[in-house]
Amino acid sequence: MARVIVTGGSGKLGRAVVKELAENGWDVINLDHAAPRSESPAPFIQVDFTDFGQTLESMLAIDEQYSEVDAVVHLAAIPRPGLRTNSATFGNNFISTYNVFAAANQAGIKNIVWASSESVLGLPFDRVPPYIPVDENVARPETTYSLGKFLEEQMAGVLTGRDPDLKMIALRFSHVMDVADYAPFPAFDDTPALRKFNLWSYVDARDAAQAVRKSLEYAGTGFEAFIIANADTVMTRPNSELVAEFYPGVPYTAPEGPNDTLLSIDKARKMLGYDPKHTWRNEV
Repeated sequence: MARVIVTGGSGKLGRAVVKELAENGWDVINLDHAAPRSESPAPFIQVDFTDFGQTLESMLAIDEQYSEVDAVVHLAAIPRPGLRTNSATFGNNFISTYNVFAAANQAGIKNIVWASSESVLGLPFDRVPPYIPVDENVARPETTYSLGKFLEEQMAGVLTGRDPDLKMIALRFSHVMDVADYAPFPAFDDTPALRKFNLWSYVDARDAAQAVRKSLEYAGTGFEAFIIANADTVMTRPNSELVAEFYPGVPYTAPEGPNDTLLSIDKARKMLGYDPKHTWRNEV
């Protein structure tokens, strides 16, 4: 059984990832600063990822609990801007990611997947996007948080350039949602400006976890970045109306469906086989 470390496995996305991987044959270890709030299929070990010594130790072995790690999923981070000062957010997130990447390298781990962010694309789109739907070719970090995520991706590109056997996949997750988060969604049609910051996109934590698993299973090497969103928007109003109202003049290629995501997941579908199964429309 292949063993995978999940950093941040106690958080909203982490819990879904731990469950998905455990149910699909992975031996999962949860490394986080906080213990999970409910029962988990993965053992928990507390680690401070801003401390390189702790990070390296956790990639090698913890006493007799485990050794010989095959893959790393790095989710541990301050999850969005505004929770701490800019310098604290950047320092925590970028240093933690560097430590995880460097420790994994020293441990000989060649399969690395981590949480980048939709924010790399230019959220909150105060500068209008160059075209809609937005795809992975757009990278315009507008906040300190997104700058850190963008630089993590640049770092991965350098590291994979040095090692032809290394795979590093950045998942640019949209706004991660649990089923409990869907209750307000029907009201978004009345206040569409509230959700235009990410082109009315979201991702169900269960589908985000599927994307993580498919990234681990992906047979390629090198660095790749993928947008991970759900197949639909948070709206029932059609995309054509929303784009015309909020982004007039922006080149727009209408997706097949009137509520299909405006953060393109075509690359993830084609390369990873990502196939989101969930929608808020079935949960409210």
